[in-house]
Amino acid sequence: MSPTTPTDTDPAPGTGSAPAVGPEASAPPTKAGPPRPTLRARLAASVADPVLRILVGATLISRLGRGIFLTVTVLYFTLIVGLTPGEVAIVLAAASGAGVVASFAGGWLADRFSAKRLIIVFTAIEGVALIAYVFAADFVTALVIAVICGLFEQGANSTRSAIIARAFTGESRVHARAVLRTVTNVSIAVGSGLGAIALALGTAEAYRGLIIGAGVLFLLGLFQLVRLPAYVDAPARAAVAEVVTATGSVDATATAEAIAAERRSWRSHSPWRDPRYLWLTALSGIFGMQFGVGELGVPLWITRETSAPEVLIAALLILNTTIVVIFQVPMSRGTHDLRVAGRVSAIAAWLMAGACLVYAAAAGLPTGFAVAVLVIAATAHAFAEVLSQAGGWGLSFELADPVRAGTYQGVFGMGYSVGALAAPLVVNATAISHGFSGWAILAAIFLASGLGTWWIARRAAGAAASSALA
Repeated sequence: MSPTTPTDTDPAPGTGSAPAVGPEASAPPTKAGPPRPTLRARLAASVADPVLRILVGATLISRLGRGIFLTVTVLYFTLIVGLTPGEVAIVLAAASGAGVVASFAGGWLADRFSAKRLIIVFTAIEGVALIAYVFAADFVTALVIAVICGLFEQGANSTRSAIIARAFTGESRVHARAVLRTVTNVSIAVGSGLGAIALALGTAEAYRGLIIGAGVLFLLGLFQLVRLPAYVDAPARAAVAEVVTATGSVDATATAEAIAAERRSWRSHSPWRDPRYLWLTALSGIFGMQFGVGELGVPLWITRETSAPEVLIAALLILNTTIVVIFQVPMSRGTHDLRVAGRVSAIAAWLMAGACLVYAAAAGLPTGFAVAVLVIAATAHAFAEVLSQAGGWGLSFELADPVRAGTYQGVFGMGYSVGALAAPLVVNATAISHGFSGWAILAAIFLASGLGTWWIARRAAGAAASSALA
């Protein structure tokens, strides 16, 4: 040991005290580790990035409004506006259909214009459109407003994904998505509680007042979004200067060739020319139909085919929300790694397939057993949701071409929108119409799509490893 290096029995520098003797000298020194951060400190650390703090603030406010609106939508249309159930279904389907187009358009626009300005404009229009629902007096008006809301809601979602793709890298991208999803679930849950006020009062004034409040909350979220930094925007496309000849005149032919070359380069980065990404999008959209199972299939199955009380529907929703809020962030760690993302996607596939079969098994059981079986299925379903989202986010970012991050995220979001649009039809045609065999078909669909995602991730990881060694 160097003579200048203090030992555990050396006097502390500057104290002049002698080394300890006696029993204390033989006791091994104890080193207190760093104190465990408090929950508040851990939460603050998870949103330390300024862009993430801004997005969390805006999401916290706007999703509160979304929760209010989701709670009162159907009853407002039927009880206050006077629409028939069939008309309500058309309105909601049209909004979802508009969202399919807007999912791609939002990302595409975010590669060409300021993503910051786009998300501000989209959010503002959506907030105003929500307020406009109080003026809906017939089917056509409600339909037009719903389409506008669907367009700009999904456009804003794709733009937000483009912002995340550019503002973060690697694991921090998935972390940002996980944090925002957690905040979304908490805010929608609280908003749903506020929406219950209108359901309790049952008056047109209560419904309209809360709808206005929901729209205002969206507009308040703009105060956060205007603080986004400029680097969330796409890098400007290389400008093609006019080619000037030696005589000082413009060479029109050379300029046209330069413009054509730039356009070819831009098209070569298109997700529509990336079969692997298109397969990932399709499989993720198919697995995304699990949201339709929770929103439509499970409630109808409980009320029509099981002896479980209807209040269990709300309890299972609370269970799902709780699991997502607690586990989404920790279970998303590491999914920027292609192999990890593939592995969690495979686990999600088996969990979701098992959940479908367990849901089916609840039919015909005594009440207590039916409740227990449904809770087990819903728990597996919730963890499948958490893992599938984590794996999908990681792959959607890592397999995308960074040159056109917005367009890639728009395509990926479009896949989910198509899945959401198809989910009610698929769930009704399988589980609701054919019972156990229908649930088995759903299980096979989720298993195939999840394992397909795993296969894509595994092949991509292998290709990346080979490229690194080359």
